[in-house]
Amino acid sequence: MDSVKTNTAGAPDGIGEASVNVNGVVTSGDQAVVSVFDHGFLYGDGVYETLRTYNRRPFLTDRHLARLRASAARLSLEVPPTDGELESRLRDTMRGVHPHGEVVLRILVTRGVGDLGYDPAVCRTPTVVIIARPHRASPEWVDRDGVRLVVASVLRNHPRSVDPVIKSNNLLNNVLAMQEAVRDGAYEALLLNHRGELAECSQSNVFVVRDGVVLTPPLDAGLLEGVTRNLLFEVGADIGVPVRDAVLRQSDLPAVDEMFITSTTREVVPVVLVGGQVIGSGGPGRVTARLLARLRERAHALTCGAD
Repeated sequence: MDSVKTNTAGAPDGIGEASVNVNGVVTSGDQAVVSVFDHGFLYGDGVYETLRTYNRRPFLTDRHLARLRASAARLSLEVPPTDGELESRLRDTMRGVHPHGEVVLRILVTRGVGDLGYDPAVCRTPTVVIIARPHRASPEWVDRDGVRLVVASVLRNHPRSVDPVIKSNNLLNNVLAMQEAVRDGAYEALLLNHRGELAECSQSNVFVVRDGVVLTPPLDAGLLEGVTRNLLFEVGADIGVPVRDAVLRQSDLPAVDEMFITSTTREVVPVVLVGGQVIGSGGPGRVTARLLARLRERAHALTCGAD
């Protein structure tokens, strides 16, 4: 059996660098504890959001918290802290993490601790966890050379099963898809929906560029409405590049000029291969680079001067 790489504190890599807030109490990552009877652990009954900082300030917090509450509402799950209280907890949690660098923040809200069973009434109080850890920028080669995706054999959850619009702690659909990418040596896994259309990747939204227009699958393709995905519509307008929803299929890929994926932590990542299909010229495209540059300009402009 392979050994698990650990840091000097004895915790698996990365955990010792984290700071964790459990219901308002901040500890180091290797000391944080949640009950084994928490329904988030037992059943994946909960929701989450991931934010990142620019200039040490959480970016687009209001949008992330709005989506957190919308996801929770679909599960009839309460989020007891106010937005102001959550923002205060975010600041408290990140204070001791990588004090001169950027931070990734993950908020998790679960049904809470209760006896075994699916009845939500057995859980009296939701659990609210915030994890803060250093943000690790993508290697230089990602922007320079682009990445390869694999089309997963796993389909995206049907909206009438577990609706992908819910940013749920139950991520087995995504995990299974990403396992295929790892086995194939790919950067990410692209999921199709039950109609055979492009939906999204296991950890990101997907876009293509065709004749100067940026296209991304519509929400009814069965995907999570990414915060960065939505921001790209605004970023495109800033630089005069149209960004639109469009139904896309794998058969469309030979005709596209560029392709990229987006997420909170990865920003905009150029895609040059999908399986064995070369995208466009086989290298990162100009429109992709312009969108990435403008996104970063916006992020720094909105967060500069923060404490």
